Amino acid sequence: MSLIDILAAAETGENSLSARIPETWMQGRTAYGGVSAALALEAALRSQDDLPPLRSAQIAFVGPLAGEVEVKTELLRRGRTAAFIEASVYGDGKLGLKALFVFMTALESTIDYAAPSICPEVPDFADAVPAPTHPDPKFFTNNMEFRHALPIDKRHEPDFMRWGRLKEREGLHPMVEMMAIGDALPPAAMALFEKPGPISSMTWHVNLLTAEPVTTDGWWLTRSTADLARDGSSSQIMQVWNADRTPVITGMQSVAIFV
Repeated sequence: MSLIDILAAAETGENSLSARIPETWMQGRTAYGGVSAALALEAALRSQDDLPPLRSAQIAFVGPLAGEVEVKTELLRRGRTAAFIEASVYGDGKLGLKALFVFMTALESTIDYAAPSICPEVPDFADAVPAPTHPDPKFFTNNMEFRHALPIDKRHEPDFMRWGRLKEREGLHPMVEMMAIGDALPPAAMALFEKPGPISSMTWHVNLLTAEPVTTDGWWLTRSTADLARDGSSSQIMQVWNADRTPVITGMQSVAIFV
């Protein structure tokens, strides 16, 4: 089932959404965090009419989620320019994810500034080398396509950069698509591992840099860079650009390391 299929089958209640996460969206014993976050955002979008664009999301990955899940939403405040919606995702009655979404309309302002783009020189998606698919057909990345952006000799540095897209994406809300693709890279600290070992994303803070993210043929340039990995915890910076190298997402993530 694609994310489109999951959302089409989801049932909307009063401030709630019930859905089933299939085995093909798993990463180990829990669902891929991006699809869980996408469900939380979809529930928030369905809970209120005429929401302004999403501007920020704060997500905590509290526990494992799989199979039947329920998202409960609460409107914390809706003012003239902004709306704050909390979304909690439960599996087997236990909290698995909690998110705070901030929606905000554009305001007239005398300030108009953007820092110079720091997107490095990498091949366009059409010229990039395809990345291999995961051998486990149930692993979530098989719902996506990836192409290497950084040279393969950089793979031992805690800096991952790939072109990525959902295989099926037509009709998705653009912000829901961003939740689904923005967390798809492995944690950058894994490049430092001497042998395979378990990891777990703990929190994810996302800032949306445009009200309507668009790209070419569904391709997004994604990057995760660890700035510290110590005492079983890693902090990383995360960025997403569209095919024209226009920044779309900036964020941070905390990752637990069990090696």
